[in-house]
Amino acid sequence: MVSANSNGDAPIELHSLEEVEKLVQRLYLPGSPQEITRIQDALQKIQRSQEGWQLADALLRSTDNNVRFFGALTFLMKINKDWDSLSEEDAPLLLNTLIQWLLRLVNGGAPKMVIRKLCTALISYYLRPSSIWKQPIRHLVLCLNEGDVVPSNILDQAPPISSILPNLSLSSALAILWFSRGLAEEVKASAPGLETYGPTSWGRSFDLLTKRLQTQILRESIFKHRRFSGRTPIYDESNDWAGFKLVRREHIMLSCEYRRRVRSTCWLIHQKDWIGYAHRAWIDKAIELDPFRQLTPLAIIALYNDDMYGVTVELFTDVLTNFSAFLNAQDFMSLSTILTNPKAQGIISRLKEGDYDVEVMSFARLLLAYGDAAVQDLAEKADVQQFNQIVLQLLDLLSCDGYPGVEDEICAEALEFWMTYTEHLIDSLFSAEKQKPAWMDSARQRVEAVIEACWVKIRMPSSEVAITWDSDAKASFKNFRRDVEDILQSSYTLLGIDVFGKLAHLALQSLQSHAWLELEATLYCLNALSDSVADEDMVDQILSRLFGSSLFADMTNTTNSIPAKTRQTAVTMITRYATFFERNVDHLPSMLNFLFESLKASALANVAARAIASTCSTCRKSLTSELGAFLQQYEVLLSWDSVDAYVKEKVIGAIAAIVQALPTEADKLAPLSLLFQFVEMDVASSMRFLEASQAKGYQASAACALKCLASMAKALETPDEVAIDLDADTHPQALFWTEGEGAPLQSQVIRTIQKLYGEMSWNSDVVEASCQVLRPGYKENIPGLFVFPTSVTVDLVMASTLETARLDYVLETAGAMLNRHSQESEFNMRHAATSFLIHVVNLVHAMEVNGAIDPEVNSSGIELAEKMIPRYLHSMIRVQNIEKLFETTLVCLKAPDLMPKRAAAHFWASFVQKHELSGEDLQIVQAAMQQYGPQLCQILAEQIGGEAARSELDIFAEPLKKLVFAQPQAKQWLANALDSEGFRSVKVGPTEKRVWLQKIMKQVRHIFMVLLLLTGDSSLRGAKGTNNAIKDFWIACRGVEFAYAS
Repeated sequence: MVSANSNGDAPIELHSLEEVEKLVQRLYLPGSPQEITRIQDALQKIQRSQEGWQLADALLRSTDNNVRFFGALTFLMKINKDWDSLSEEDAPLLLNTLIQWLLRLVNGGAPKMVIRKLCTALISYYLRPSSIWKQPIRHLVLCLNEGDVVPSNILDQAPPISSILPNLSLSSALAILWFSRGLAEEVKASAPGLETYGPTSWGRSFDLLTKRLQTQILRESIFKHRRFSGRTPIYDESNDWAGFKLVRREHIMLSCEYRRRVRSTCWLIHQKDWIGYAHRAWIDKAIELDPFRQLTPLAIIALYNDDMYGVTVELFTDVLTNFSAFLNAQDFMSLSTILTNPKAQGIISRLKEGDYDVEVMSFARLLLAYGDAAVQDLAEKADVQQFNQIVLQLLDLLSCDGYPGVEDEICAEALEFWMTYTEHLIDSLFSAEKQKPAWMDSARQRVEAVIEACWVKIRMPSSEVAITWDSDAKASFKNFRRDVEDILQSSYTLLGIDVFGKLAHLALQSLQSHAWLELEATLYCLNALSDSVADEDMVDQILSRLFGSSLFADMTNTTNSIPAKTRQTAVTMITRYATFFERNVDHLPSMLNFLFESLKASALANVAARAIASTCSTCRKSLTSELGAFLQQYEVLLSWDSVDAYVKEKVIGAIAAIVQALPTEADKLAPLSLLFQFVEMDVASSMRFLEASQAKGYQASAACALKCLASMAKALETPDEVAIDLDADTHPQALFWTEGEGAPLQSQVIRTIQKLYGEMSWNSDVVEASCQVLRPGYKENIPGLFVFPTSVTVDLVMASTLETARLDYVLETAGAMLNRHSQESEFNMRHAATSFLIHVVNLVHAMEVNGAIDPEVNSSGIELAEKMIPRYLHSMIRVQNIEKLFETTLVCLKAPDLMPKRAAAHFWASFVQKHELSGEDLQIVQAAMQQYGPQLCQILAEQIGGEAARSELDIFAEPLKKLVFAQPQAKQWLANALDSEGFRSVKVGPTEKRVWLQKIMKQVRHIFMVLLLLTGDSSLRGAKGTNNAIKDFWIACRGVEFAYAS
């Protein structure tokens, strides 16, 4: 027959049908992966052979169900893979063969897996583009009824399906359901639109539904099958939902035998699939949904049936969540009746008691899905009893036993609904033209109840409970608390200052009763509202009562057994309401005393240090009189046995912020000198660690010293609200830190930076902190301790090598100085720029020599060079070996790494523009363009011509647009590149290339002139049409047909 080979083993020879059957049977037996692969290869080869059609027919005759399944599978594979090999005469014969086998399998009691696989083959037959099979379900129903293949040309003369369905056996009805469901699934999954299988595809599928097949299968084959236990369901098709009389469960109980046979509830799954298909079709075509809705009332009744309950709840949860428009008003009312009946209330009671089994959770999710879909009615029609009851049940979901995300599995989902509810109220409030809606007050009361329920749910567990939680439980509870923050912020729009006042009152009550976990929950809620409150007078009155109470005293009192989390949240509240203390300085002493006391607790130290830094930065002017106390307190802090480096960094920065508020530079000298002495203590510690060969302590102390200096530098920045003296350079204090009394201190700071950086440039923390000490001074217009001469930055950058840690950050620091330094002369800045560029060129050369290219260093170096254009272009073009930089940028444009590629594109987008140059400078730049312009165009053409990733096209668009506008020769360079051998795409011809190039030239120059005229902006960032033309050309070069218009 055939042979097959796999994995280099001997081929499996197949000479007879019997051997094929045995091989199929072996496929379903345990075996090694290699053996299974050899069997599959052999069977697939015979399936794909011309004998495969006959083989499928023969295998279905077997008595082995696995073999019969493989026969049906072979039919499916042949239809999918070898359909084109069938002649016009063969296709109808194949259909007859498939239907005959379906009849035999159904009537012969074949297993479901075989029948369903054959149904799949029939579906695949129907969906072939050239298939002429009309009305497939009607055809199959008639065939199953007759027990033989009915000629397709007499389908229209056959009796109506409604008269045939009652006569079908259950096995036949199930086969029709399987086929119909599979057809819905296949069309929904395979068709991005409704025209995938030809213009008649939707018409054929729609025909299946307009003939009410689904309804008849359920009504005739189940409800009218006469296998009920002597009962008939109450249903009157002429009446509306009230006509159903809300059939009680016992009225639809099936006989034991029949109930067992339909337990799979396949008809509901079938309905779900058709709804899914209808959803897609409705989106694409806005089709009429009524034909699809015929089973919905009966499906709702199935919610009363225990056997069908699970799958029915899943069905309606899915529909309500994803396609609520499928349900009409009557459907919603019917569901509301079910959701509020005694059984539903019993389930809610079980939930509140902590019962989270499958039935309870599925009902809760159905309730939430209904709430999301009917949120408008629930909010605006609270006077309707059923809606009111549903809202109360949705509130109950926030009061279930257990912690959210730990034991309580539904609370987080319920909170999502209430967020939707709140957002609807806000939208309604703002859309109301003159006065608020009448229903708004009652809806607001619901939101207040939600906030109260959330306040209870976010209470932290006791330490005994918390220790039993794993990381997932902790994360879930934390996420829930964050979600509560969101709904609090949204609710403030509705509830206003009242909710803030009530929470503050709760905090005072908890404080008085020493209910520390309740207090933490209340403070957490108040923190969430810090960005929402606007009425400063009212807020200050409320906060004054809270902060003027025993709050800080109680938090400071170590004899109180207050949970660390409560203290931590109180510290966070100080940070959130820092501006309050700026306006109400009388509360600062007790608050700062609490913060400094909190530094002693390891669990609070970091958050307290942040709060101290924030408070001192905000209230710096009010604290200058207490500067001595702060310095003394910091000295005490350093005397502790162990102080975290982060705490020292934050607190020293806080004190520096107070120093900045002193009136003169001379006033600042003494306290800054003392702070620097504290920093030198860490420097000395690092040297002692070095002498003791303790590398870890050596590195940590050095990094800590530099981070403290960086924190001081940041804190000493001039606040934004301070007026800048444009004549500061002529002021007597202008030279205070460079030549006056402050010069020695600045020199000491510089030597410390250089010493630690020079000795530990391999340590990333040290390198980053050294740069961070320098950066704050770049943007200062007022002289200061940390406003260093440019030579300090130049020396640091020039000292870096390829072995320097965070070399990319060092180069970024150089770029930051060039962009923002405002205190240096033009001569010094040009010298610095030249030095930086020489260093970049040397680094690039060193990487080439070593053969180790660092993408981050490349990117930072190119970005630094790009920042020199156009201000320092004069210096750039005279740097020795500058051609290495140009060549590197061209290489980066083709490199796989995105960061250097983007940096190189920005560099060329800046360099190719027209710059105000003359004489020798102009000649050098023009010569560079003559040398590198054609190479740049070659790379741009190749990348846009298909070699770049689609996401990278905008990167290449910028230099292309700038080049086309600024360089007259760009058109010829691009034309040459498109016609060169390096342009690899053969999908576009000379005409397409020429038309595209003309389009680019025309669009760029037109858009440039328009933007320049309207906005004065020549950046071309708005030239989206050019970007689209580039993407179209890229698609064409990748092989997709595209018709270009001139």
